[in-house]
Amino acid sequence: MEVFISQIFTGLSIASILLLVALGLAIIYGSMGVINLAHGEFVMLGAYATWFLQQYAGIGLIPSLVLVFLMVGSIGWVIERGIVRHLYHRPLDTILATWGIGIMLQQLVRLTAGAELRYVELPESLSRSVDLLGINFSVYRLFILLVTGLLILLTWLLLMRTEYGTKLRAITQNREMAECSGIDSQRIFGLTFAFGAGLAGVAGSLVAPIKSVSPDMGTHYVVDAFMVVVLGGVGSVAGTAAASGILGEVTAGMAYLLNDTLAKVIVFIAVVMLIRFRPQGLFSQLVRK
Repeated sequence: MEVFISQIFTGLSIASILLLVALGLAIIYGSMGVINLAHGEFVMLGAYATWFLQQYAGIGLIPSLVLVFLMVGSIGWVIERGIVRHLYHRPLDTILATWGIGIMLQQLVRLTAGAELRYVELPESLSRSVDLLGINFSVYRLFILLVTGLLILLTWLLLMRTEYGTKLRAITQNREMAECSGIDSQRIFGLTFAFGAGLAGVAGSLVAPIKSVSPDMGTHYVVDAFMVVVLGGVGSVAGTAAASGILGEVTAGMAYLLNDTLAKVIVFIAVVMLIRFRPQGLFSQLVRK
């Protein structure tokens, strides 16, 4: 039983990180139709921003979360306004452009912060463990689960209970009709891209203390995030959360029974097979257009 509970917690820990990375990508892809290959670099920028704030400004991890969200979100807004907005309805050009943006962001970080690994220190209050049901749980892992839950709730409230969310859903369903009603789709898209980038930055901030911070760290996360989005169904926040949980638990279970490498291979093959027979994902939303 202890092993079972421990594996469930491990799966939830993996799922929470997957969800943090995939949530912003799901919103951008689902509402704007933009395949953003630079999303992993937003995660990387969030990690480096956290390291910079801690190293040079003396700001700890928890207070830096809001600052990182604003910093990375601002970068995302500039990229959307300067480049992405000119490539709507041109998916191949968008893929190439965001891939190039990702490479440039990596090289920019290498030139400014260096290519060596960086480390973010955990606050003392989060670096210990607690005993629950006779099992030691990392306080920081529990903290990530808490932050993930709050972000899911805030994202759902933003999309479903605010004027911005109503306008975004209107544009997603029928952009021409929404613009005829006076909705500024360009402004909404810019805010949406910034919000998705900000969420990725927060993900990088939370991952930084448990993973080495490097310029290419985002490449790994963006692949997993796309698998989550495909599995959960494009544009579904609840589907993204459910898909993260499924992939997290399956990955943890396979890693325990086999090893990490084989676990990733099996999960990837399973997702590919799912796309073959159910391309809309497990939790797709029916949208009236």
